[in-house]
Amino acid sequence: MKGDIESQKDIEFLVDSFYEKVRENEEIGHFFNEVEPIDWSAHMPRMYAFWSDILLGTSNFSGNPMTKHLGLNKLAKMEKKHFDEWLRLWENNLSLHFNGPKADEALTRAKSIASMMHFKVAQQ
Repeated sequence: MKGDIESQKDIEFLVDSFYEKVRENEEIGHFFNEVEPIDWSAHMPRMYAFWSDILLGTSNFSGNPMTKHLGLNKLAKMEKKHFDEWLRLWENNLSLHFNGPKADEALTRAKSIASMMHFKVAQQ
């Protein structure tokens, strides 16, 4: 049986396995691979910190993710279908590996993030 998200190790596994799928995805991978190629060695620790703050209550993340996404949207338009695909990948990856209250929270928060990001980029 799958367990819940309980540790930093779980966060790192979740984020790593998710971004493996993102990089290969035909719908959204180009944002990470071509539009603005990601320095994965810098990006992944930031994503670990982001999700750790949300799910484990740490205070390791600093910065404004919205600013980065608004800049990216200026380079290549981010549409609802892109946020939907991001969320679909997140939900599938999450449900494949985890089950429990923290996993539920991870999905709820991801839905909120996708909705807010889409709303903000659509205003540009």
